[in-house]
Amino acid sequence: MGILKLENVGYRYKDAPKDSYVFKDINYEFEQGKIYAIKGKSGSGKTTLLSLITGLEKCTVGKVIYDEKDLKNMNLDKYRNTDIGIVFQSYNLLPRLTAIENIILSMDVSKVKIKDKKKKALELMRSVGLSEEQAQRKILKLSGGEQQRIAIARSLSYNPKIIIADEPTGNLDKDTENEILKIFRRLAKEENKCIIIVTHSQNVCDAIDKVYELSKTKN
Repeated sequence: MGILKLENVGYRYKDAPKDSYVFKDINYEFEQGKIYAIKGKSGSGKTTLLSLITGLEKCTVGKVIYDEKDLKNMNLDKYRNTDIGIVFQSYNLLPRLTAIENIILSMDVSKVKIKDKKKKALELMRSVGLSEEQAQRKILKLSGGEQQRIAIARSLSYNPKIIIADEPTGNLDKDTENEILKIFRRLAKEENKCIIIVTHSQNVCDAIDKVYELSKTKN
């Protein structure tokens, strides 16, 4: 049974003609313990699809089902803060904070109950291959690969079932990309996370369990 399902999903912009869809008839299923890629050409609607999965936008038609519940009937703030973690291509870390402070801030926003947040944050950093010394550095003192590891650790701070990664290796060289993929594989296979990666990288697609290819609807 999938943790996340898209059932006959279609989307068009509010001011677009009724028959002008970005995409439609999307039926994808995602399971825990597996890594998925969503790929497609520019304009095919990958970012829009992520907005539907994360509840930032609503389907024009169809349903997004999380854990057998329609997102339309859920508290979406709670869903985004506890059930689903997001990793961005541009990291979206706060540069005025240290690495560990970024992770602790995510815990605070989610209101997750953790007795020792600093200890937990350090554990998460070690789990993605970062040291306590790196934890104390400001974000701009870290490399791109290190920042992306922090972003992954931050997304894990409230233990979500699903990790959504939007072009997470787009700014990284191939060796660093492979290191990030190893982290995602461990999270899927050892921690039973569902990992969904939007990507243009064939290297990423070759390394994961299933690829969904999104095509722009011909209207």
